[in-house]
Amino acid sequence: MTATAPTDLGAARAVDAVKTYGIGDAVVHALRGVTVTFPAQRFTAIMGPSGSGKSTLMQCVAGLDRLTSGSVFIGETELSTLNKTELTLLRRDRLGFIFQQYNLIPTLSAKENVLLPLTLADRDVDQPWFDQIIRTVGLTERLENLPSQLSGGQQQRVAVARALVPRPEIIFADEPTGALDSRTGMEILSFMRSAVDDSGQTIVMVTHDPHAASYADNVLFLADGQIIDEMPNPTTDAVLDRMKRFEA
Repeated sequence: MTATAPTDLGAARAVDAVKTYGIGDAVVHALRGVTVTFPAQRFTAIMGPSGSGKSTLMQCVAGLDRLTSGSVFIGETELSTLNKTELTLLRRDRLGFIFQQYNLIPTLSAKENVLLPLTLADRDVDQPWFDQIIRTVGLTERLENLPSQLSGGQQQRVAVARALVPRPEIIFADEPTGALDSRTGMEILSFMRSAVDDSGQTIVMVTHDPHAASYADNVLFLADGQIIDEMPNPTTDAVLDRMKRFEA
């Protein structure tokens, strides 16, 4: 392909993305030829009813799952051209993840879990940035605790901090505030918003929450494995009204 500036390509994109599970009568078409670009330095939310393919789309674009057919790019890099080691290094060095299941290492303290991506990459800690994130997620007094000594909400805060501290090119977030109280959730969403506006971060977030989606620059709506609509400059009420049409 002709070389093109990464800003033209977007931070990440999918081209004719198809993902199927099972065979025969049990086949499930999770993605049906999705083509989408996630712009650099922007905050994109993905929404849709259960089973719409939103988490599958994010996981495939993030290199956590393989497409059945089609292509996925991070910048100019096509993920299908990478071997397992190269894909692991790309995820480690260029991407950040916030999972619903937290995925914390049980034998590491909260601080060690937050710093794990930097430790694995043998990178130094930006201490002022680390301190700012820890204050924002409210973990200052919990850094030495093991995950088993933290509530579900506190573990989610560790997961959010772990994704933000390395300043990755793209953060992929799956319901990042799902286990948090409303106040902490708003603080983290505001921080994610400022990371885009002030630091040029790129965020792709799957959510079912219209209020969370209102922090994004653009919302993509999926149904039956296809993008059926999008909404720039979303508001909570506008997203809620659009989601009600799925129910109807």
